[in-house]
Amino acid sequence: MFDAFTKVVSQADARGEYIGDDKINALNQLVADGNKRIDAVNRITSNSSSIVANAARSLFADQPQLISPGGNAYTSRRMAACLRDMEIILRYVTYAVFAGDGSVLDDRCLNGLRETYTALGVPGASVAAGVGKMKEAAIAIANDRAGITQGDCSSLIAELGAYFDRAASAVS
Repeated sequence: MFDAFTKVVSQADARGEYIGDDKINALNQLVADGNKRIDAVNRITSNSSSIVANAARSLFADQPQLISPGGNAYTSRRMAACLRDMEIILRYVTYAVFAGDGSVLDDRCLNGLRETYTALGVPGASVAAGVGKMKEAAIAIANDRAGITQGDCSSLIAELGAYFDRAASAVS
């Protein structure tokens, strides 16, 4: 995993080029938005348990077959595994937002996840639906303007949503 600065330097070095104005401007914007990133990550992190629990509750209300006998989340052991996986995905999304780079999400969380779920018989579409519910909750929390660094957060919220979308597509 590279942070945004290391990634820019690594890419420029691989091409044998100086770092261009466009990259410097993008990094300046990343620094300028740093407090907004920290605020968003802090809010999501401090609400992570409720984000996961409410997303799971909503998912199981929409898809009750998951918690019925024979369902993939039936028994407390399977339910715990489901909640654990949702928590892990949410945690790696916050890492990606904090770093301004989705490679940590891909490298440490999503690579091979679909294959693992397929091998275990976990319905990827249901996992993707749960990720979508976490996305809605996390965006609502991160987008709340009360008590955070002021300014336009639209690009940060779009980035946050894109990380959730990436996770949902990786499992479905």
